[in-house]
Amino acid sequence: MDTTTERGSVAVVSGGEVLGEVRLRSGMGHSKRLMPAVAFLLDGLGLSASDVEGYAVTAGPGSFTGLRVGLSCVQGLALASGRPCLGLCTLDVLAARIAGAAPTVVAAMDAYRGEVYACAFEPDGRRRGAPVTAVPGLAFAGLPPGTAFIGDGAQRYREEIQASVQDARFPARTTFLAGTLGLLAEPVLAAGGGVAPAELRPLYLRGTGATARA
Repeated sequence: MDTTTERGSVAVVSGGEVLGEVRLRSGMGHSKRLMPAVAFLLDGLGLSASDVEGYAVTAGPGSFTGLRVGLSCVQGLALASGRPCLGLCTLDVLAARIAGAAPTVVAAMDAYRGEVYACAFEPDGRRRGAPVTAVPGLAFAGLPPGTAFIGDGAQRYREEIQASVQDARFPARTTFLAGTLGLLAEPVLAAGGGVAPAELRPLYLRGTGATARA
């Protein structure tokens, strides 16, 4: 389940295959559409909630509201069924969409306020460093020629990237992530790498922007 951006999605994966995926370009309306999408997907596959053996969710970075919706939904489903769950970094899942596309791969999400959430990866999806929140000029500085980019942050700042990274590439890939998330999470869950629902935590690369009342 991915609700970190306006492109939300839900998928069922089994045996390394995406059995079905529902995509929702719903802005910040995930709270209204997510559970109906889950029910529609399971019904279409002839499955019940008890057939699901584990749950995965993109834990961030991303929209604060979207993150909370996705995490709470997965926590509720996993708690009700007694199943394990797993949270993965949204940037890791994005990078997996273009694994092998170039010697250096960068996942970049629009963090607003003139910034991006970004991380560089090896061709096989291993991180080259920690994810950062930074203005594009810093986030994309020093990247080698031919780097491949993915994410709404890369699209928003495409001109800046092209001006600073020689032969920058932008492979045509959808950024609906639930199917890819499921493929990454399935072997981890099968190997016992899941956690109890209460242990799921969001990944924030900066504060929520919320302030306490006086």
